[in-house]
Amino acid sequence: MGKGKGKGKLKGKSVGMRQFSTDEEIVASIFIHSSTFNQEEIEGKEEYSGEEFEEEPREVRRKGVQGLIEVENPNWGKPNVLKVKDIDVEKITQLSKHEKNEIDKQKRYERGMKLHEEGKTEQAKKDLERLTLIRQQRVDTAKKREEEKAFKEKKKEEKAFKEKKKAEARK
Repeated sequence: MGKGKGKGKLKGKSVGMRQFSTDEEIVASIFIHSSTFNQEEIEGKEEYSGEEFEEEPREVRRKGVQGLIEVENPNWGKPNVLKVKDIDVEKITQLSKHEKNEIDKQKRYERGMKLHEEGKTEQAKKDLERLTLIRQQRVDTAKKREEEKAFKEKKKEEKAFKEKKKAEARK
């Protein structure tokens, strides 16, 4: 195989500095390229009057068989835009099946949470039993700590009392 140009990514054109036309330049180029404009229209001296530009509505030319067949495409017409003042708030709307299911699901969840808070569900009963058991264990451990603390203090007092007696006996 011979060596040729490698196939690499194509590089885009370098645009450089872009030049934008001003309004005057556009009008001047239109005047130069078109013979239908006269000098007054370019300078803007002539005022617009509705009588000059009254145009009759033109029929839209249809391509192919569209002129022969009348088609009702809903996308061709203007969309019906409802304004806020035109909306009837009191009108009853039908919910879709999905929306009804979502509402029922939310109601069931709320009902379940209410029963759970009241302690009427099995899970709530188990939770309450577990809570009472844990509270009882905490109370028991607190009592044990108090007893151990009192026992240690009593030993310290006895030890201090014995040392005090020994010290007095030596004197």
